Amino acid sequence: MTASSRLCVFDLDGTLADTAPDLVSALNHVLAAEGLPQADFPTARAFVGHGARVLIERAHRAHDIELDDARALELTEQFVGYYAQNIADGTVLFPHVLEAMEEMAEDGWAFAICTNKREGLARQLLDALDLTERFDAICGGDTFAERKPNGQHILKTIEAADGNPSRCVMVGDSPPDVLAAKDANVPVIAVSFGYSNEPIGSLDPDVIIDTFADLQEKADALVPSR
Repeated sequence: MTASSRLCVFDLDGTLADTAPDLVSALNHVLAAEGLPQADFPTARAFVGHGARVLIERAHRAHDIELDDARALELTEQFVGYYAQNIADGTVLFPHVLEAMEEMAEDGWAFAICTNKREGLARQLLDALDLTERFDAICGGDTFAERKPNGQHILKTIEAADGNPSRCVMVGDSPPDVLAAKDANVPVIAVSFGYSNEPIGSLDPDVIIDTFADLQEKADALVPSR
């Protein structure tokens, strides 16, 4: 990147890619091993952006089971092991993602990933989707000491991509994305089709888009070219 380059920082799950089918499948694998009923897909989908452990804990809480720390960690590792082996069975990019990125790249935008997904899993998924080479930095929930909604997660991702926070925009789908962007003082575009378990507009992002076909126009308005 050059000093004047613009950087678009993306969340991954629920923003660039519809990963819920594979994440919920991994959850149901864990639940089946526990002798518990399968999770309801619409309900589970709303919590996949909060990380595997939260997803597992919420699914058990629905059956009045409170997991202690050791058991939650054990089940999370079981989840991750299954998910890693089936990471892109049902995952697809949301419509117009590639077109938007190609058009933005032609206008000098660079890209980075800031996700609460483990970095190794994020890289594995991006490899499977043939996207890895498009990003100047790929930072997960275990890359730094901080993770979203802490704004340092975004700021350190920007630094890893050799970006300038004043020339960046964050794109996400859920409260951790919007809250982290606000904490980092970076403008944020929220997608309306992601995994938020509350109305995304209630968090007051700078812009909400219903399709990636609108991304470049909105990003250009927030971070004009020089």
